[in-house]
Amino acid sequence: MALLWSVVSVGFSLLLTPFLMFLLAVLFLASIGKSLGVRRLYVKLLLAIFEFGRQNIEKVRKSNRNWEPDESEDESGTSEDTGNDTTSANLPRNYKKYNAAEKKKNGVLGNSVIARSKDLIMVPEPEMNNKNHINHVNHSHSYRNTLEVNGNKESSLPREDSFEMLKREFDTSTCLDYIKAGVEAIIEDEVTSRFEAEELKVNWNLLTRTNRHYEFISWKLTVIWMFGFLMRYCFLLPLRILICFIGAVWLVATTFLVGFMPDGAIKRWLSEHASLIAFRIFVRSVSGVITVHNPEYMPQGGGVCVANHTSTIDVGILSAQTTFSLIGQRHGGFLGILQRALARASPHIWFERSEVKDREAVTKRLKKHVSDPTNPPILIFPEGTCINNTSVMQFKKGSFEVGGVIYPVAIKYDPKFGDAFWNSSKYSMIQYLYMMMSSWAIVCDVWYLPPMYRQDGESAIDFANRVKAVIARQGGLVDLQWDGQLKRIKPKKAWREKQQEEFSKRIKFE
Repeated sequence: MALLWSVVSVGFSLLLTPFLMFLLAVLFLASIGKSLGVRRLYVKLLLAIFEFGRQNIEKVRKSNRNWEPDESEDESGTSEDTGNDTTSANLPRNYKKYNAAEKKKNGVLGNSVIARSKDLIMVPEPEMNNKNHINHVNHSHSYRNTLEVNGNKESSLPREDSFEMLKREFDTSTCLDYIKAGVEAIIEDEVTSRFEAEELKVNWNLLTRTNRHYEFISWKLTVIWMFGFLMRYCFLLPLRILICFIGAVWLVATTFLVGFMPDGAIKRWLSEHASLIAFRIFVRSVSGVITVHNPEYMPQGGGVCVANHTSTIDVGILSAQTTFSLIGQRHGGFLGILQRALARASPHIWFERSEVKDREAVTKRLKKHVSDPTNPPILIFPEGTCINNTSVMQFKKGSFEVGGVIYPVAIKYDPKFGDAFWNSSKYSMIQYLYMMMSSWAIVCDVWYLPPMYRQDGESAIDFANRVKAVIARQGGLVDLQWDGQLKRIKPKKAWREKQQEEFSKRIKFE
C-alpha cells in the first residue's frame, strides 16, 4: 500500500505542473478569443488524408475486373457514401446498379427515384403551389383536355363543370393527380429524411460504418484507420473531456460569483466575459473550427437573433462570438446544470413544460426582454427542433410577433468531419456529446446577415417565411414549408382539410 501511495504521489507531482500550464493556456487563449492555429492545421491534414483514402479506394475498385460503378456514383466517377458514426444505411450488395446514361434514359437523374411532377406537390399550404388552377378553369370546359408541350401531350388538372356534367362524366382520372402526388411524396419523402444523418459527399472519412469494409480494402488504409481509431479514442476523447470539464467548472464557478453582485454595468461586463470564455472552451472541447462571415452584422442588445437549428452545439458556436440571452424549456441533468448557472448571472428565459404551450405568456416575456436595450440579444431557434442541416423547416411565428429588429444567422456544418445533428429522440445529451467528442472535429460556417424588420401590413407568418428564405439561401439549405415537429407528431388535421378544400376548387359545380 505504501508503495502504491508513493507511485501515486510521484505521478501526481509529475503531472501537476503540465496540467496547470495546460489549464492556464486554455483559459488565456479563450479569454482573448485567439487560437494557435493548431485546429485549422489539423483540419487541413484530415482533408489530405480523406483525399488519399478516396484515391486509394477508387484505384482498388477500378483494378478489380468485376468492378461496376456504385449506384451512388455520379458521371465523374466520384462515389458518395452516407452517414458517419451515427448511421449505417446502405444499399444491399446485390442491388441493381445503373450508370449515368441508363439513369437518364429511364428519366431518373442523380439519386432521384422518380421524376416528380411540378403541377401538384403535397405541402401544408396547397394554394401556394397550385396557383395555376385558375388558368386551367379559363381554358376549357372539358375534364380530359390536353395541352401540347414540346410535341408531347400531357394531361392537365381538372376544370370547372356543371353539376349535371359532373354526374354524367365524372371519371376516376380526376383524382389521379392527387394519387400521383401522394405516391411521389411517399417515395421521395422530403420530411422524415431531414431527421437522419446528412449524406456525405466523399467516399470515406474513416468514421463511416458501412458493409463495404473500406478499412480493409488495402493495407495502407488499414494502417491509417487503426491509427485514426487510436488517435480519436485514446488521445482526443480524453483530452476533449478534460477541456469540457474545465469549461463547465469555469461556467458554474464564475456565474455563481457574479450572481452575488448587484445589477449594473460591472455585473453585465463580468457576466459577458465569463460566458464568452466558457463557450470558447466548449468549442475547443469538440475541436470546433468556425469561419465567421459578415461580423459587422452581429446581433445588438435588445434585438432577436434567429438561426437554423441542428443541435445544442449551435448555442456554443454562436455564443463563442458574442453574448446572448437564451430562451427554452427547463431541462434536467447536464443541460439543467448549465441553464441554472447561466440564469444566475444574466437574464435568460426558461419555461417549465406546462408554460411552453402558453403562447401569450411566452410572447409577453419576450417583449419585456427586447424592450430593454441593456439586455443581450435573445437567441431563438424558430424551428423548435433539430434538423439535420440540409434544410430549414417551418419557423414558428411567435418570435416574429414581438416587434423590433430580427438578426438572421445561417449555420452550415461540414459533415466530412463529424455529424453535428442531434436526434434527441434517439440519443441523450451525454450520448450526443460522446459522439461529438469521438468525431474528428466540428467544422462550420456562420453567416451574420443584415438585420430585418417587419414591413407594414406584413403578417408574422409572412415575415417568418421571408427570414427563413434568406437563411436558407445563404446557408445553401433547402427551404421547406413543413413543420419540424412532424418528427414527433402526426400531420395536422387542418393540413388534410386544406388539401380537400383545394381539390374541391378544381371540381366546382354550379
